[in-house]
Amino acid sequence: MSTAIEFNHISKQYRLGLVSTRTLSHDLNRWWTMNVLRKEDPYLKIGETNDRSTKGNSEYVWALRDIDFKIEQGDVVGIIGKNGAGKSTLLKLLSRVTAPTTGTIRAKGRIASLLEVGTGFHPEMTGRENIFMNGAIMGMTKQEIRAKLDEIVDFSGCERYLDTPVKRYSSGMMVRLGFAVAAHLDPEILVVDEVLAVGDAEFQKKAIGKMQDVSKGEGRTVLFVSHNMTAVKNLCKSGVMLQNGQVRFTGNINDVVDYYLADQTEKGIVNNEWTKEDAPGTDKIKVKSAYIQFEGNNLTVNTPFDVVTEFWNEEEGFPVNVSLHLYDVSGTCVFNISTSNEPLKKGLHK
Repeated sequence: MSTAIEFNHISKQYRLGLVSTRTLSHDLNRWWTMNVLRKEDPYLKIGETNDRSTKGNSEYVWALRDIDFKIEQGDVVGIIGKNGAGKSTLLKLLSRVTAPTTGTIRAKGRIASLLEVGTGFHPEMTGRENIFMNGAIMGMTKQEIRAKLDEIVDFSGCERYLDTPVKRYSSGMMVRLGFAVAAHLDPEILVVDEVLAVGDAEFQKKAIGKMQDVSKGEGRTVLFVSHNMTAVKNLCKSGVMLQNGQVRFTGNINDVVDYYLADQTEKGIVNNEWTKEDAPGTDKIKVKSAYIQFEGNNLTVNTPFDVVTEFWNEEEGFPVNVSLHLYDVSGTCVFNISTSNEPLKKGLHK
């Protein structure tokens, strides 16, 4: 199988808050060094890692640093990572929205990108006109676009508004039409950023189904960025995890997602133990310890584990009920289980 995309030591540097280096002397120095002396950009030697959570000392930041991997033709790759990890920057470089500071990208075939709501659309033009304009940009003839037009309109569900300027579309309608155009105009490489989250559940399911058809049935390459790990695992074969602008982990998508979720787990105490004087509880029940017990070094979504509690019962024959509640990140209880109320003897129980 041939290589569809090749990232060769790609890096992207920005100066915070500025387009150039701010001063004429800096810009002239950069131009002279790079274009006359044929040396490396002198401002690449400075710069800090792209960690959005900390305050830096340098005005320069590496949005991406030394990205180096290949994607085979027909592969479906999930790009995952926290906000600010460099996912969108990587796709913008591939789509030629911006140029890398260092390194080269080789891509085989036409690229259709959906990086944000309304990508490639002119707000004053109608939906129909934008479809033809996007097709022309990708090098398609009018006849080729007309042959796909009915399919695009039907998939988007925007037929009633096809001759209305897209500036009057809702964000959901915009992303529906944008995805329909990107997926149906025969690109060899389809690049989709987190925009599908704007669509409703029915459209998300439809879009993921289309991407599966494009990759499996037509052998085209798909790069998919999403924070929806279920969608990523259902769609993608392999994955790349970015962290602070660098590749942290690559491999099978299940392994990459497990690594990402394990890495996002709050670092803290998983084994809490108290003395009888400090133990939480009441006069009748005091908790001695509560901990998670599992085999191996990392707890992932696929790791079997036990939740173990020890407590002191201070009253003979007092009925005790032990319950476990599991909450998701939004604070909603998604699972709970409890024991029956049973009178217990006085003393320590596990």
